[in-house]
Amino acid sequence: MATTTLPTPADLTITPRDRKFERDALPQRLWHGGSVEATAIYNALSSTFPVGEAFFVDSVRAFRDGAPPQLAADIKGFTTQEAIHSREHDAFNRRATDAGYDLTLLDAQVAKRLAVTTSRPKIVSLAATMALEHFTAILAHQLLKQPKHLAGADPDAAALWRWHAAEEIEHKGVAYDTWLHATRDWTRRKRWTVKAKVMLFITRNFVVDRTAGALELMRQDGVTGLRAWASLLWYLWIAPGMFRKIAGAWFKFFLPGFHPWNEDDRDLLRAYEASAEARSAPAPAKRVRNAA
Repeated sequence: MATTTLPTPADLTITPRDRKFERDALPQRLWHGGSVEATAIYNALSSTFPVGEAFFVDSVRAFRDGAPPQLAADIKGFTTQEAIHSREHDAFNRRATDAGYDLTLLDAQVAKRLAVTTSRPKIVSLAATMALEHFTAILAHQLLKQPKHLAGADPDAAALWRWHAAEEIEHKGVAYDTWLHATRDWTRRKRWTVKAKVMLFITRNFVVDRTAGALELMRQDGVTGLRAWASLLWYLWIAPGMFRKIAGAWFKFFLPGFHPWNEDDRDLLRAYEASAEARSAPAPAKRVRNAA
């Protein structure tokens, strides 16, 4: 049988920061430094979050009954954070819509993907959540580590993304720990085989769908064809190259003994909490992981 050691730090604090960001119109349609491709990819990512994170919550919560006390507490903190993320990105998406973007095709593609996954056993949804949470965590790491990813962006929009990134890092082990608990009676080989296949499938869909979504939004700004492809691929893979820079962290998912907290990047959380941006926000209610 496989073991279920949970290397998530015992003193980790999962803190739902109930932030509310701007609801009024975006100051400019191309809110990310006037860049068509940067605005498009972030809008495309945001379009997935309201229903996507609700899916994460349902997938993890389905395995909360019978979980060890520490994990059950972590799941509660995770679901609270994700619910707030859904609310704030729904508001951000409305601002993008008000700026003239039509997200209908992007929303339909997300619904299509989720319909396939939710039609299968609940463990499939949990595996998909585990894989996607690794994606969000490594993207969040890059976002906080390299300020250039949000350089020139509208300050309130950038604050939304940094806040979201901090909480994605903070709860990055919850879905994986839930997966370890749910599959505790599986052999190591079965567990690795399933998670590897799911991650490859998720990766293909993530890259294809986010690229297609960004290209659709760029089309709405009048940028199409080779120009659109070249500028978007350059932005994603070369400079600043977010997708290229997460490749190594993505690969670690397949290594024996992988766990999201094998890399303890709470230094990024501490730096965020110490920033003027975070300190000016309303004080959140603390939710501490039970270390017993």
